Amino acid sequence: MRYIALLRGINVGGNNIIKMAELRACFVTMSFTDVKTYIQSGNVLFSSDNDDKSELVKRIESELSRRFNYQSKIVLVSQNQIETVIKTAPEGFGTKPEEFRYDVVFLKEPLSSNEAFQSLKLREGVDNAYVGKDVLYLSRLISRAGQSYLSKIISLPVYQFMTIRNWNTTTKLFELIGE
Repeated sequence: MRYIALLRGINVGGNNIIKMAELRACFVTMSFTDVKTYIQSGNVLFSSDNDDKSELVKRIESELSRRFNYQSKIVLVSQNQIETVIKTAPEGFGTKPEEFRYDVVFLKEPLSSNEAFQSLKLREGVDNAYVGKDVLYLSRLISRAGQSYLSKIISLPVYQFMTIRNWNTTTKLFELIGE
């Protein structure tokens, strides 16, 4: 099985600094194969014979916490899941990058898409949000980004069960996992 571990809260604002070479080495020592990292925000692609996602999440979070001395939280996405995220995106999502900022919010169990969506506050004419399978799709008008309510997502209690990747990163991860 191919997976992507999306790490939360590393290399942001000078906190929880982890070099990608060290992160990759950590996954290799956990006996995962085909390990690759992508950009500094904590995206690790790997293969495993284990198809029990909850067991993998516990194992990875425990080892990352121990090895890098921080409270690790990850969202684990399978190759099939990332394919679904790309193929079921709302019509036109990601097609006007000069006009809109596009993000995908990956959700960590037990948070559901509907629960996450209900916690959002959107500014009419600026923000859009769509429910997907285990994700939310967000877009905001770049010309009015300062008026967006979506930046307040980090203050929500449910934020601890989310990690956000922009659309370009999401599509690149899909491309990389298929290689």
